[in-house]
Amino acid sequence: MEVKVPEHYKRFQRQHPEIWQAYDRLGTAVHGAGPLDAKTRELVKLALTIGSRHEGGVHAHTRLALQHGASPDEIRHAVFLALTTLGFPAMMAASSWVEDILSDAGKAHA
Repeated sequence: MEVKVPEHYKRFQRQHPEIWQAYDRLGTAVHGAGPLDAKTRELVKLALTIGSRHEGGVHAHTRLALQHGASPDEIRHAVFLALTTLGFPAMMAASSWVEDILSDAGKAHA
């Protein structure tokens, strides 16, 4: 699966390479700091972005979860878990953001 990076994100990388490189090194360090595998880390990060209601983050971590082997059903389960913690409206918003990516992924495999 090709990972689509938003243009604004790429522009930030070009305009602020030192900040980007520091951020990227920090991300690499925290991902390697514990025992969780890549798929689990992405599902956790998906849940965090759902909880903080960051649509772009939900899109990004849905893509990354797929890239690291999560199934659409596992991703949807992570969304459903938000229901009793965040409420129905928040879970439905997250579901729509996840489905944006899953429907695109499905088209790519069709």
